[in-house]
Amino acid sequence: MNLTVNGAAFDVEVKASESLLDLLRRLGFKGVKNGCDNGDCGACAVLIDGRAVTSCDYPAPAAADTSILTVEGLGTEGELHPIQAAFLDAGGVQCGFCTPGMLISAYELLNRVSEPSEDEIREALRGNLCRCTGYVKPVEAISIAAARMREATGG
Repeated sequence: MNLTVNGAAFDVEVKASESLLDLLRRLGFKGVKNGCDNGDCGACAVLIDGRAVTSCDYPAPAAADTSILTVEGLGTEGELHPIQAAFLDAGGVQCGFCTPGMLISAYELLNRVSEPSEDEIREALRGNLCRCTGYVKPVEAISIAAARMREATGG
């Protein structure tokens, strides 16, 4: 099957029972974390054609002919995405296990809403389980990222 991951085209063989998580990790995308295997924790979140999904319970064959964004695709070599930088600046990263999923959820939110309220941010993070942060710093980081992204675009 064909798919695009972080702008790179792949032609891969997949088993009908393979999850998208397993396929992405097999392709070398280790930022997609395996936390629960049933879609509850959000550590494996990716964007498929702009929509956040949990890749552990998403069948790999269903991703044929789609465009996938993983956490590795957010920034560029040597330059963090504003969301990644804001997470670092605000202390939104602690153990780091849930961070990739939170970054993907934040990215999806900020592509839809340029000035999200705290409630909208918390709703966007609802599918991301975190035992370390208490969500205060990630919520702050997303607010900071939103402001920086608006400033960068003159909005």
